Amino acid sequence: STIGTHMTIKDRDAKRSILVGYDGRSTGPLICNAIAASLSYAGINCTIAGMVSTPCLPYEVKKFQQDYAGGIMITASHNPPEYNGIKVVASDGIEIPRKDEMEIEKMYHTKKIHPKTHNRWGAIVKKNESFAYIPDIISKVDHGAISEKKIKVVIDSGNGVQGSHAIQLCEKLKSDYITINDSIDGEFPGRGPEPTPENLSQLSHTVLQNNADLGVAFDGDGDRSIFCDENGQIIIGDRSALMLVKHILEKNMLRKNTHDIKDDITDIKIATCLNSSSAAEKVAGHFEANVIRTKIGSVEVSQCMRDTGAIIGYEENGGFMYGPHNSVRDGCMTLALMLEMLAYSKNMTISEHTKLLPPTYTAKTKVRCAPSDKNDVMTHLHNTLDVSDDRDGLKVILSNAGDRWVLIRPSGTEPAIRVYAEGPTQTDAEKMAKQYADVLLELENISIY
Repeated sequence: STIGTHMTIKDRDAKRSILVGYDGRSTGPLICNAIAASLSYAGINCTIAGMVSTPCLPYEVKKFQQDYAGGIMITASHNPPEYNGIKVVASDGIEIPRKDEMEIEKMYHTKKIHPKTHNRWGAIVKKNESFAYIPDIISKVDHGAISEKKIKVVIDSGNGVQGSHAIQLCEKLKSDYITINDSIDGEFPGRGPEPTPENLSQLSHTVLQNNADLGVAFDGDGDRSIFCDENGQIIIGDRSALMLVKHILEKNMLRKNTHDIKDDITDIKIATCLNSSSAAEKVAGHFEANVIRTKIGSVEVSQCMRDTGAIIGYEENGGFMYGPHNSVRDGCMTLALMLEMLAYSKNMTISEHTKLLPPTYTAKTKVRCAPSDKNDVMTHLHNTLDVSDDRDGLKVILSNAGDRWVLIRPSGTEPAIRVYAEGPTQTDAEKMAKQYADVLLELENISIY
C-alpha cells in the first residue's frame, strides 16, 4: 500500500494502475496476491502481469505510461531460492533510486497511506494484451541480417524465467537454438540462479558438442547475461560488454557516415561503474565517445543514462543496458545485440571479436566483516590510503594511465568488504587484490573473519 501510495501520490485522478509481475520463484504468486490486495485496499488499481522476466516488466511500464503509474517486480534476482523480494519501477521504466526507497520506508513506518478515493477499492485485473517486450527488442536490431546468418545459440536459462523470452526471440530471428536448464523451477536445480564461470561448464560443453556459434546464460530473473564463445570459453561481463560497445559504436559511425542518423544521438555517452575495466575509455576514445563513471549498482547506471542521455550502460557482472530499448539491464536485449554483432561481422567468431579488444585483467575477492564494523574499517582506510575516488568505496589509482587500480567497497548485501583490482596481467591483478585484502585482515580490533 505504501509503495502504491508513493507512486500514485500525484496521480490520484488519473487512475493509472500499478503493474505487478513475478519471476519463477515459488513464492512469487503468493507475494503477488498480497501486493495486489494491499494496493486494492488503498484504492489503487493493480494489473497482474503474471510470470515475466525482470526487464520485461519495466519495459511494459515505460511503453504504456498512459496506463501505468509504475511497477512492482517480485524477484530475488541471482540470490538463493529461499529468498524473494521486490523491485519498484517508476513510470519511466527505471528502478527507483535509493532516496525514493528511503521515502517509502519513512511512509511505511509513519503509516502514511492515502485514504481510499470515494471509499472504493482499487480494481485488480490481469494483463490481457500480449507483451510488447520481444517485438521491441527485434525492432532495435537488424533482424534481416540476423535471420540470414542462421546463428546457432545455446541458451542456459538456469531454470529462470528469461528462457521463454529468449526462445521466442531466437524463433523470431530464425536463429537455431539448443536449451539447457530450461524448465522454470524456483529451486533452480540445474546450476543455481547465479551464472558464474565456475558453474557454466554444462554451457561450455553443450556449445562444443553442438558446434554452436555462442552460448548465453541468464541469471534467475533474466536481467544479466554471461556469454560463451564457440570454443566453450566463458567471457567475463566486462569483455562481452566491450564487444557490444564496439559493435554499437561502429554501427553508429556507419549510420553517421551515410547520414542515416539523428543529430541528437551523435554525441555518444557510455555509463559504467567505478569497478569496470579501464578498457572502456580505450574503446570509447577510438570513436570519440565519452565514458561516464558511476557508483556501483545497476540503478546508478540506469539513472545516469536517463540524466545524461547515454545510450549504452553496463556493469562488469554481465548487466548490459541499451538506451534505445530501455535503460535497464536486459539479458534478452543483450543477446539480440550479440546476434547482430555476429551477423554484421561476416565470418568472424566470438573469440576473434574478443581478441580485437584491448587486453583487460581484473580480479576480485572479499573479506568477511561484521556490519557494525564496516564504517570503522572504511574510515581507517580512507585515512591511511592514497584515495583517488571516494564516491562509492575507496578507489586507489596506481598508474597515470588509470589501468592499475584497486577499489575497496563494503558490500550492500553481505557482511563483507569487497576488493576489486585491475592490472597489466592477470597475475598482477590477483596479486593487488590479495595485497589489499591482506591489509583488511591485518586490522586490529575489527571483527573481520
